[in-house]
Amino acid sequence: MSDALFQHSYYLAINFNDILYGVELVLYCMTMQILLQDTKRTTSRTFFMFFSTVLLFLITIYMSTEAVFGEEMWIVNADYPGGSAAWFAANASVWYQTMGTTASVILNLFSDALLIYRCYILWTDYRVIVFPSLLYLASLGLGIVELFISGSPNGDFFAGEAAKLGTAYYTSTITLNITATCIICGRIIYLGRGIESTARGRHAARYTGTMSIVVESALPYSLSGIAFLVSYGMGSQISILFGAFYGMFTCISPQMIILRVIKGHAWTKDKTAETALALQSIGTSHDQGAATNIDIEVGSRSDMKSDGGSVRGT
Repeated sequence: MSDALFQHSYYLAINFNDILYGVELVLYCMTMQILLQDTKRTTSRTFFMFFSTVLLFLITIYMSTEAVFGEEMWIVNADYPGGSAAWFAANASVWYQTMGTTASVILNLFSDALLIYRCYILWTDYRVIVFPSLLYLASLGLGIVELFISGSPNGDFFAGEAAKLGTAYYTSTITLNITATCIICGRIIYLGRGIESTARGRHAARYTGTMSIVVESALPYSLSGIAFLVSYGMGSQISILFGAFYGMFTCISPQMIILRVIKGHAWTKDKTAETALALQSIGTSHDQGAATNIDIEVGSRSDMKSDGGSVRGT
């Protein structure tokens, strides 16, 4: 690949970082507005405020260091011997770039933990999260080693041992993303079809529609991760562009999930358990020739410790 391709990819990455950072700011402000309007000081309210703020803080570090690195490469050191590519190779392990990579890894850990938790919420069964949890531990270990290698003197995230470890790290974390997405998508589709085939609950579309599947499964997060992993594993210099999308959706996707939860539009543990129980009773009643109806209602969005809605089987 030519140096020009890398330069164009890095330039586009910084611009898309800025655009998607604006999206994250809007989502964060919407989230905080709802949470601050809630007069109940619940544990979940405090958690969502803390989690959202941490996400914003980490993504701010990531996109800022990328922008500063680009400024140093193209403007401050424009006359560097060998050009921008030579400057990049010589400064890939500069301290603030390592700080940005560290923020990205921590952000991944936060987002993946939320996805694993959502898998449990949708299934209410700890066995479902065993494999994702093992992948999470692998990502944690590989991430620490990757940061050490890429941050060492003359380390380069896109070359040498750091690149090999990076491939292993991103394989584990993106496999986790894909696994969690499939688990969540499958569960929502199953519950949705069960509801639609029985009674078409009044608010079922909020929980089983396309938007619910895309947001709750963090589908953009997984798809951008696949694109990045393939290009990074191939050693393509365009991987830095896909990496920008992946890095930003690592923050945006969980923020969208949180926003749905506090608005009362997301699946909760109680709602999932009651819906599954109702669907199970449907099978029994059908065997007995009885008619069954399921009705999903939306509860108060401010009661974030509760179900956020109710499911009734009649």
